[in-house]
Amino acid sequence: MAGIFSGLEKLGLGNIGGGDLFEDPKKKEAAVKQGEPQKKLTLVNEEDYLFDKKYKCPVCDMDFEAKTVRTGKVRMKAVDIDLRPDYAELDQTKYDVIACPECGYAALGRYFNTLNKYQIDDIRVKICMNYKKLDYKEPTYTYEHAKNLYQLALANAVVKKAKNSEKAYICLKTAWVLRGETQRLDSADPDYQKKKDENDAQEKELLKNALNGFVMARQSEEFPIAGMDSTTLDYLIAALAMETGDYDVAGKMISEILTSRTANSRIKDKARLLKEMMAEEKEQ
Repeated sequence: MAGIFSGLEKLGLGNIGGGDLFEDPKKKEAAVKQGEPQKKLTLVNEEDYLFDKKYKCPVCDMDFEAKTVRTGKVRMKAVDIDLRPDYAELDQTKYDVIACPECGYAALGRYFNTLNKYQIDDIRVKICMNYKKLDYKEPTYTYEHAKNLYQLALANAVVKKAKNSEKAYICLKTAWVLRGETQRLDSADPDYQKKKDENDAQEKELLKNALNGFVMARQSEEFPIAGMDSTTLDYLIAALAMETGDYDVAGKMISEILTSRTANSRIKDKARLLKEMMAEEKEQ
């Protein structure tokens, strides 16, 4: 797990990251009882698609602003098999973490205000007291800055003992950020292949963590999980399993979707496509 958190030292949080990332619900219960270089994508006036949205930090009560993508301004051109949306104008995933620049509290937007008193106390002691302020004034987020924010969000999730689904979702979206960065690397750069290989390895590690976390969440949490119903989560687990080479899990989840009476035709079509892709990969 250390690789996911490498770099937190510069934020004063190098002590976060020991032990297991996810809490095994079974243990808890017992205690109670891809290939060719891609063409470089160019972003045109990314700043035009952003605005500064105001927030109040639930941990330190500070008012601050964070970059947010204007709703309806960006066009989705594709969706990856693991449900990552790919937009034409910018990489929206870079802007999905909200982080208080004063105290270091950070979370994905859907979880930002869902803190209880005990979680706030833990964050104040383990994050805020050690946090080195991140002074970032650029008009858009670089990939390096976005990755820092995701690391900070994961560190906060660990400290506040967030649900496995929240930590898995952060891992998944961090993997998406790395994928977006890889797509935008300049293939003419002499360090292109080295950077691509590093990103690909980190992305795969994060996808494996996301898979493990979502599998555990499916066993112990009530739906919706990270905003997903049961068939959508089953599909995502199948896609993550295929991407990380766990074909047994992928095959099992695909079969469950295809034989489900509640899964709609759209998700069944996606599952069939996944099944075809998996068969092709096995033949290679």
